[in-house]
Amino acid sequence: MTVRVRFAPSPTGFLHIGSVRTALFNWLYARHTGGTFILRIEDTDVARNTPESLRTILDGLRWLGLEWDEGPEKGGPHGPYFQSQRAAIYRRYVEQLQRSGHAYEREGALWFRMPREPITVPDLVAGPVTRQPTDREAADPDFVIVRRDGQPVFHLVNVVDDIEMRITHVIRGEDHLSNTPKHLALFRALGVTPPAYAHIPMILNADGSKMSKSDPDPSKARLASLATYIADGFVPEAVRNYLCLLGWSPKDDRQIMTIEEVIERFDLPQILRANARFDVTKLTWMNGEYLRAMSLERFAELAQPFLPKPVPLSVLALVKEKIKLLKDLPEWVGWAVTEEIEFDPVAVEKVGRGPALAAKLEALASQFATTTEWSAVALEDALKRLATQRGVKPAEFIHPCRLAVSGRAIGPSLYPMLEALGRERVLTRLARAAKVLGQ
Repeated sequence: MTVRVRFAPSPTGFLHIGSVRTALFNWLYARHTGGTFILRIEDTDVARNTPESLRTILDGLRWLGLEWDEGPEKGGPHGPYFQSQRAAIYRRYVEQLQRSGHAYEREGALWFRMPREPITVPDLVAGPVTRQPTDREAADPDFVIVRRDGQPVFHLVNVVDDIEMRITHVIRGEDHLSNTPKHLALFRALGVTPPAYAHIPMILNADGSKMSKSDPDPSKARLASLATYIADGFVPEAVRNYLCLLGWSPKDDRQIMTIEEVIERFDLPQILRANARFDVTKLTWMNGEYLRAMSLERFAELAQPFLPKPVPLSVLALVKEKIKLLKDLPEWVGWAVTEEIEFDPVAVEKVGRGPALAAKLEALASQFATTTEWSAVALEDALKRLATQRGVKPAEFIHPCRLAVSGRAIGPSLYPMLEALGRERVLTRLARAAKVLGQ
């Protein structure tokens, strides 16, 4: 049997991080088994569908590297891959259900005749699950499959598409587990063996609350959208790696794993039963690890959208191992692209100001002006010689120098930063800082 899995989002808003993890697990299982990953768009909600939401889905999956084998912009043997274009297919199945007596009309809508006995879901993650009906369902378990306006509902189109697209495994969020008995009943009524189901755990906020764009806490609400991580400067490799570990365990303590390693090791029995909690601090740490490990060329490629103007590779190399989010780049490289340095008040308070500071900066300027070789090693030696001559520790000059050339108390290594700026710019900044802060 060739594995065929699908991700079936609705283009009605942003791409939820939980949906992204569902797409990832389907993609991983397809790649692990040599199967097919299908993207189909559940766009029957005409009032809420938007082209922008569809583009968000397509761009988001591609940003993560989750390329689909069949679906929009690719086609395939079982299209169309938009539910809005499959009305004729649904009508054919509805007529079959009516002929067999499994569907009937009530109040202008078409209803499915649900079996009265409980249905057990043989789930690959949760195990056998027998859902007890609610009081309303016990009194009337039948449900609508075609609305009065002729629009087929989710339960019907979901099952029909899985049949038509030859889906072998349905990997989806645990919140869909309550729908599965209805889907199994539809498969049986249509005389088709259902796919294997694997309902994966939910992703919750760190405090155990549901991740939702409508969360009253804005800081939590933004965590639910993949767009947040793209805008904040997370890299796709880190986000993908982190999401792999939410609900799946490689059975060791590994955290950083290449996607090739995950594909090799990923399998449905390793999916955990308990809900996962989203830890943005851990993801941020992981992102920093990926930034440090990647090539300078790859770092520069990812950095460009976050920079107000081009920055030399030599400067990016100085900050590559310091930052955790690409959105922080402007703050870390501002010293290299802006001549009118703004002095951070906290840094000024830490270093001090007045005639004593001005004297230190003027002494540094004199020392650097006569340095024969302008290199990090030579500049370090020059500063330390000055400190020795004055009978003080090098820190007495290091901190004022950093403040003068960058405006901050922290940043890249000082001497490589001075080398990257060049003699003229360093001397100009030392003079300016002495004048502005030496009062």
